[in-house]
Amino acid sequence: MEGVTEGVNNMSISETQKKNRIQVSNTKKSLFFYVNLSKRYMQQYNEVELSALGMAISTVVTIAEILKNNGFAVEKKIRTLTVDMRDEPGARPIPKAKIEIALGKTEKFDELMAAEAEQNGDNEEQN
Repeated sequence: MEGVTEGVNNMSISETQKKNRIQVSNTKKSLFFYVNLSKRYMQQYNEVELSALGMAISTVVTIAEILKNNGFAVEKKIRTLTVDMRDEPGARPIPKAKIEIALGKTEKFDELMAAEAEQNGDNEEQN
């Protein structure tokens, strides 16, 4: 719980400066938005860290499973914790479940991405 007990506003520097972290919400974007964004992050950084609070945890698990089952990612680390969140400054802290899943590229990641890009190029030509 190093530095995260005060909520989002007071996260430690290392928590907020990770460039390969995606904070997933189960209301803002579609599942496949996050799947595709994760692939782009893995292309750029070789790994991606997905994190979510509360009800969005199942969304993160689903994204990770899609990437693993399709051969794009391997699981590197899963971490669960509880963080205290405040609805507003001065309010009583509310404990929330949090998950962080680190995924790395598989050996065939680049091959699969090339095949996907080729397939998408074919689809555009047909339209």
